[in-house]
Amino acid sequence: MPTTKDRALRAAVEEVGDHGIRALTHARVDARAGLPMGSTSNWFRTRSALVEGVVAHLADEERAMAPAGDVVTAADLVDLLTAMVERASGPDAARTRVRLALSLEVAHSPQLRAPLQAQRAAFVAWAAGLLADVGAPQPTQAARTLLACGNGLIFHRLTVEPDAEVRPVIERAVRACLS
Repeated sequence: MPTTKDRALRAAVEEVGDHGIRALTHARVDARAGLPMGSTSNWFRTRSALVEGVVAHLADEERAMAPAGDVVTAADLVDLLTAMVERASGPDAARTRVRLALSLEVAHSPQLRAPLQAQRAAFVAWAAGLLADVGAPQPTQAARTLLACGNGLIFHRLTVEPDAEVRPVIERAVRACLS
């Protein structure tokens, strides 16, 4: 059974997803989670603490959702990254919008930025490991390139062209990273 804190964090993600970052208040999270008034503020005393908690919660969940599996060839890597971008901009689009909204919210706060930076470092290390496995000469630089490309594709599909092709772009980026 989820803890009160987990229920509050899930409700906060849903609230931001449905109504935007400005809707993120302790009272709205309590109501959405079906918690007694004041429950969320027991865990997160200020709005900044609540935002920080949601950012860390999303980062933890996204790291846990990172696919595991054998990536032996460049084609395997293209398949994996294509699936991730399509999921983030398709079935998980609401969650991705929340992450983007929170990223913009925390841009001016170094303490709130820390969970995003930790998430980014974990994804760079994960992607660099995959790239090293398929023969990238500079896996860490290549990982940063692929993550930037993937983030750009996700943003483009969420905002401008929902059906934009993913695979051809990922294929070109992977090829470039391996050369």
